[in-house]
Amino acid sequence: MSSEKQFGRGARILRRGLMLVLSSPSGAGKTTVSRRLLQNDDNLTMSISVTTRRRRPGEVDGVDYIFVDNAEFSRMLNQKELLEHAKVFDNYYGTPIRRVEEALSAGLDVLFDIDWQGTQQVAQAARGDVASIVILPPSTRELERRLTRRAQDSAEVVARRMSKAADEMSHWREYDYIVVNDEIDDTVSQVTSILAAERLRRDRQIGLVDFVGHLRQGH
Repeated sequence: MSSEKQFGRGARILRRGLMLVLSSPSGAGKTTVSRRLLQNDDNLTMSISVTTRRRRPGEVDGVDYIFVDNAEFSRMLNQKELLEHAKVFDNYYGTPIRRVEEALSAGLDVLFDIDWQGTQQVAQAARGDVASIVILPPSTRELERRLTRRAQDSAEVVARRMSKAADEMSHWREYDYIVVNDEIDDTVSQVTSILAAERLRRDRQIGLVDFVGHLRQGH
């Protein structure tokens, strides 16, 4: 769960892997932010959730989600193969533990696109390795406009998402950081800054003792 150390010019210090959690009400922008982060950062990989919901047009199994039926999801849950799980709009979602462990072991940081229920479970399982961010819309009216504009859901589903958004946003105190997504470039910049700072936290840089000792020896 750490990246390789290298001392001398361009020194890199051994560091524990980081789990970066992004949550938001549907339509507030976390998916767009996630894609931009992944495009800009080779050391970041996406945690792909399993879900029982139907695949939407354009979605790829194993890339956007791992699509399973209810029986398979129940099996994974009973076998304790999920780091977290939640029920959202009559569908189940969960994070396979094995994929996360493999990514962290390879020295990668893992990005999570999950809701407040999943965030609580991930934090309980590995609080020291988690940094959580909730992305909020600039206004309720703007959130509804974005949901309607993306034309993925019926008017009935949009209304359900708007109703659920109030409950989701009430959990903002449980997150480490709050970012208001008014303009996407600014939001991506803020989240990138948070990730950079979290990577530099002293307690995550487990190679600091060796590095400072190296410095004190005059190297």
